[in-house]
Amino acid sequence: MNTLLIIAGKELREATRNRWVVATTLLMAALALTLSFLGSVPTGTVGVGPVEVTIVSLSSLTIFLLPLIALLLSFDAVVGEIDRGTMTLLLSYPVARWQLLLGKFLGHAAVIALATVVGYGAAGVAMAMGNTAIGTESWRAFAAMIGSSVMLGAAFTALGYLASTIVRDRGTAAGIAVAIWLGFVLLYDMALLGLLAGGAGIGVEALNWLLLANPADAYRLFNLTGFKGVSTFAGTAGLAAHVQLSVPLLLAVMAGWIAAPLALAAALFSRKQI
Repeated sequence: MNTLLIIAGKELREATRNRWVVATTLLMAALALTLSFLGSVPTGTVGVGPVEVTIVSLSSLTIFLLPLIALLLSFDAVVGEIDRGTMTLLLSYPVARWQLLLGKFLGHAAVIALATVVGYGAAGVAMAMGNTAIGTESWRAFAAMIGSSVMLGAAFTALGYLASTIVRDRGTAAGIAVAIWLGFVLLYDMALLGLLAGGAGIGVEALNWLLLANPADAYRLFNLTGFKGVSTFAGTAGLAAHVQLSVPLLLAVMAGWIAAPLALAAALFSRKQI
């Protein structure tokens, strides 16, 4: 465990020196604060809480932004070290390959978590200092949104590690990372919508499995259907009743999207010729 923390600390310090942590945190905070201030505008006329508006806006933004940041941070985690010749030096230390991979992953996941918690937390502080009373259920939904955002970032970080492990040059790894982002964030939902609109006859059970096959969709369903106030404002209350996916199941699926690519990357890295 101490070895993992040492390697994770090294990755976190390198990300700090490269201004990754500062830049990502400032970007997340700026977007979150903007959306929270804009989200407080309609509450006086339609009676919707500012937290619910902010959750719907931020979760939609997170699906596009956070996977891209995570993939940019992780696509050369393995192949980049090999290209620079530093991987051979790291493996000369008494550390197992899976420990090296997991330690680097924990460091990069910590960067995502720090940027998300501080950035989105700034929006929470701004809303708490406002004049509108906010209920406990709304704060629970907001905390769940931050936690699930960290999980979404970790899932795409793990996918970036998998891409970085299976190739031998950084250019190919970058191309795969872009393909992963396009596939899961943009093309998958467009294809699914096309099937539904085209009358493909997809049943409820098949639709559930198709939604769980994409970590971005599991994240979207968790945040937009997991809490009544949010789902009512987002217009997804009917969808929540239709897809019949529970909150624990959605969390378990997101955890699986972290563990499975990371385990496959560790297995491939253990057999990789360096």
